[in-house]
Amino acid sequence: MNKTFQDIFDTYNWDDTLVSILSKTENDVLNALRSNKRTLEDFKALISPAARPYLEDMAQLSRQLTKKRFGNTIQMYSPMYLSNECLNICTYCGFSLTNKIPRRTLTDAEILKEVEYIKSKGYDHILLVTGEANRTVGVDYISNAINLIRKHFSNITIEVQPLDQEEYELLIDNGLYAVLVYQETYHRDEYKKHHPKGRKSNFDYRLDTPDRLGKAGIHKIGLGALFGLEDWRADSFFTALHLKYLQKNYWKTKYSISFPRLRPHSGGLEPKVEMTDPDLVQLICAFRLLDEDVELSISTRESEIFRNNIVNLGITSISAESKTNPGGYAVEPQSLEQFEISDERSTEEVAEMLKGQGLEVVWKDWEHFQQ
Repeated sequence: MNKTFQDIFDTYNWDDTLVSILSKTENDVLNALRSNKRTLEDFKALISPAARPYLEDMAQLSRQLTKKRFGNTIQMYSPMYLSNECLNICTYCGFSLTNKIPRRTLTDAEILKEVEYIKSKGYDHILLVTGEANRTVGVDYISNAINLIRKHFSNITIEVQPLDQEEYELLIDNGLYAVLVYQETYHRDEYKKHHPKGRKSNFDYRLDTPDRLGKAGIHKIGLGALFGLEDWRADSFFTALHLKYLQKNYWKTKYSISFPRLRPHSGGLEPKVEMTDPDLVQLICAFRLLDEDVELSISTRESEIFRNNIVNLGITSISAESKTNPGGYAVEPQSLEQFEISDERSTEEVAEMLKGQGLEVVWKDWEHFQQ
């Protein structure tokens, strides 16, 4: 019987992993920088405190590797929130069941109105986002949304509740290209603390989601952790461990990593462990040094200044003019957002910034999806 990621994950201890990262030395960092094929132990060194004096070296190497693999291109995408209805209680999310907010799920006509606005900005790659409410925005609703918009976009990605393998297979047949599924934190006890109620409280089912996606034959899987819930170094190691497992077992699938930091929302949660800007730069570079092929994405959660400075150091995908509320582009701009946006520039302004840094803007994913 083939092992799942959970089988591998259960052989690791969180505290021991964190101690191992923090005990890495300057010599470990130098060896990692010199290596042509970096291991997960090298990755530990590159995200350790010992690597901080070598951040400039990491940044330059990360830039070189990114240019070699992806050229001077950067992909732009747009998230479209279809619904803020959710049956989960999540301590960090504006859509949490306990938050007394007006709930809204877009109709077919409203979806197409949002699509019209997003297309007018030039996007050919869209990310569909919902809360987790199976009866309201389950597979039937998501499938219908994909069928509605598939002729308008080359690539359709979803970030919704984890589904069964057969459900993913159905959506893939309907035109789904990629799925983003963030573990939030790989710390089992902390995960339960932040997800006390709803289907999302099932840590193991969420952890196994990328395995189900791989078996379903998805084109691309996006991974990540929400930095601020637990120590970012340990969560990043387990994200890297997850990535390497998936690449070995589902080698036909492409992968991306996102780097969301905890942002203010209705009901607010302060980060348990703060991740500073230099920390995030270090992590982005470490992932690029670990893997030349993985796509690295940064969202409008981050500030204008930070995004300006990071786009040439390893990032391959960036969002712009994002709205995190259902109908936020054209239907109901004033409804409650899932979290606050930091970079509020228009699509045109972000595109001009990228071009000013010598980057060619790509409006769809790297491979055209044949319908």
